[in-house]
Amino acid sequence: MGLFFDVLSAVNNPQQAASVEQLGGLTQELQQVAGKFGLDAQGTQTALSALSSQLRPALRQQVQSGSLDLGALAGQVMGAASGGNLGALSSLLPPEAQSAVLQGVAGKTGLNASQLEGLIPSLLPIVMKFFNLGAGAPGGMAGMAQNPLLKQFLDSDRDGDVDLGDVFKFAGRFLNGPGAA
Repeated sequence: MGLFFDVLSAVNNPQQAASVEQLGGLTQELQQVAGKFGLDAQGTQTALSALSSQLRPALRQQVQSGSLDLGALAGQVMGAASGGNLGALSSLLPPEAQSAVLQGVAGKTGLNASQLEGLIPSLLPIVMKFFNLGAGAPGGMAGMAQNPLLKQFLDSDRDGDVDLGDVFKFAGRFLNGPGAA
């Protein structure tokens, strides 16, 4: 639950970019993507969970090497994803890791390659916008070290108890009440 608590902290911190409206917008985008690909709430959560488990090591490696610029990366991902192809994944992962991501997500979701070729480019911009919620507000914090959402995501103990699928489930409950998925 640490990552979701960091989302709530970011929403309540005027030094960070997050707002309830932005969080609500992301959950709506996610619901639209899920509907487009015929996923129910559980399938969407599973896809996000699988994607996050595959992205975490790649993003962690980029942070450790000092090559991760979240703002630039978000722009690349969103630009590539607008074409509706897996080019968005190329912005995040080297070619050899991309097939591992596709196999990992396919294995956990049961979706076929053609479904994933449309789903992943649709999910990646939502994930990048989610991480940007932790960025500093204009005149506030600066730098990757100050983004608690990304830091919590990357520094997780990998016990599988909270991932992006869980965060969006909790966000839906937060925004819509306890009965929401």
